[in-house]
Amino acid sequence: MIEYIKGELTELTPALATVEAGGVGYGLNISLNTFSAIQGKKEVKLYVYEAIREDAHVLFGFVNKKEREMFLLLITVSGVGANTARMMLSGMSVAELCNAISTGNAKLIQNIKGIGKMTAQRIIVDLRDKIVTLGISDEIPAGGQIAAPVNNQVKDEAIAALTMLGFAPAPTQKVVLQILQSQPNAPVEEVVKLALKQIK
Repeated sequence: MIEYIKGELTELTPALATVEAGGVGYGLNISLNTFSAIQGKKEVKLYVYEAIREDAHVLFGFVNKKEREMFLLLITVSGVGANTARMMLSGMSVAELCNAISTGNAKLIQNIKGIGKMTAQRIIVDLRDKIVTLGISDEIPAGGQIAAPVNNQVKDEAIAALTMLGFAPAPTQKVVLQILQSQPNAPVEEVVKLALKQIK
């Protein structure tokens, strides 16, 4: 399994990036979000998903793990293939997609080419809980709106500590994010103490 490819970006179009690593040029299918993020760069690191089919071996590249995790979730939904998932990640950022799923906004998802009403509803039903469990919805507080960025290191350490104490990851994450959004500079110990008072 290829985890990521790091090397020289030799060719780039809105749909395909060619990265040379170890003398081999890898052609990676990318979303518009990844295209925008790596445009103008000489060296890139793209996280990889390999789609191995009878007739082809296709690589998909992602600018970060969050985008890849969202892609992997999308292709688990019946009726959503790899190209449709890439189209969705081209039409919306991961944060916007999480926002639409968590708030049940099927109309927003239907705006993406190739997504009908039934598929949009299936995506929401299938993925609403999963985006929280996997931590993809970091950008979204309980209210469903996109939030200001938080200190990921503090957030991850606080969630890990609380999980080790026996608290479930999903509610823990929600509480930790709320604390960090109201107190962005709080240290890990403070976040954990406050969370212990709030987690039900």
